[in-house]
Amino acid sequence: MGSAFFPIGFALFIIIVVMLFFSFVPVGLWITAFFSGVKISMSTLIGMRLRRVAPSRLVNPMIKATKAGLVIRINELEAHYLAGGNVNTLVDALIAAQRANIPLEFERAAAIDLAGRNVLEAVQVSVNPKVIETPQIAAVAKDGIEVVVKARVTVRANIERLVGGAGEETIIARVGEGIVTTVGSSDSHKDVLENPDRISKTVLDKGLDSGTAFEILSIDIADVDVGRNIGATLQMDQAEADKKIAEAKAEERRAMAVAKEQEMKAEVQAMRAKVVESEAEVPLALASALKSGNLGVMDYYNMRNILADTDMRSSISKMTEDDKKQK
Repeated sequence: MGSAFFPIGFALFIIIVVMLFFSFVPVGLWITAFFSGVKISMSTLIGMRLRRVAPSRLVNPMIKATKAGLVIRINELEAHYLAGGNVNTLVDALIAAQRANIPLEFERAAAIDLAGRNVLEAVQVSVNPKVIETPQIAAVAKDGIEVVVKARVTVRANIERLVGGAGEETIIARVGEGIVTTVGSSDSHKDVLENPDRISKTVLDKGLDSGTAFEILSIDIADVDVGRNIGATLQMDQAEADKKIAEAKAEERRAMAVAKEQEMKAEVQAMRAKVVESEAEVPLALASALKSGNLGVMDYYNMRNILADTDMRSSISKMTEDDKKQK
């Protein structure tokens, strides 16, 4: 009974071993590469498995490169893959550059890809220039009128400067700076409206693509609009500020006048108090004069009569004035 199960168990063991062999060793991929003209050994494919590299990720791009006539070693592709690069995109970029007669070496293409840039897109932009549209840029001419400009920048990728070169944001920022400078140096906003190509010429002469990953081919003004009268607005704001300053100074002068008036009133009251004080001393002086004999009784009564007569005359004069006012 045991001898009957031995052949079956041995056969199952052989089948499992064969299945593990074919699952670990990419025989089908090796056959595909062999008939595609790619010379790669079985040991190399097994080594990829041991290094946890998917052989298909390298062999298929290698087949594509070989069919395109490129000379690339499998070790270069594996090193680029282990470094975190996109092997398939790299090979597509090399093929596109070869077809477009653009000199692009493997090392430079690998550096561009590892730098985080899309090397295939860079080659495509190098062949087919790209149009970058700037946002609406507001600038003010010397006459105080705001001009809103929108431009389209046609650029071509510079393969030599892709590594370390500035991107599209820098191009847009520099073009915006050039537009603001050109409009700001214009005597009137009408000059900008009449000759919008002046902006393009001035901006192009500044060499804005220096240090960037692109080469500026042209700058076209897509739209020019007249905005607000910034000069008039600033003058109005200044006038309003001057008005508030004048009002504040007037209020300060009014407060000082009120304070001065209060001081004068207080001084008048003080003088009146002195008068009352002096008047209070008059009876004392009269009593003293009568007592000392310097003033007689008749003299005192005469003085009183004179004062009464004066008061009567004052009353009559006041009544006469009131009658005249009523008439």
